[in-house]
Amino acid sequence: MKSIKINLKMAENVKAFVNITAKYDYDIDLRSGRFVVDAKSILGIFSLDLSKPLIMEVYSPACDDLLTELAPFIVD
Repeated sequence: MKSIKINLKMAENVKAFVNITAKYDYDIDLRSGRFVVDAKSILGIFSLDLSKPLIMEVYSPACDDLLTELAPFIVD
């Protein structure tokens, strides 16, 4: 599992993020505090506090393509 900080401050960012994650077969979660939602669920993501960075947890060792596509959302 890989954990990466991401930022989704605008609704357009959430839509683009979900469109990217939906292309991948493995599980991807987003965590904000004690809340965890499926990263492929637009409604789930909107239930989180988007004013702060989220933790994306990817359950696949081969996720380099995903990380490349999500580069604009990744926070260092």
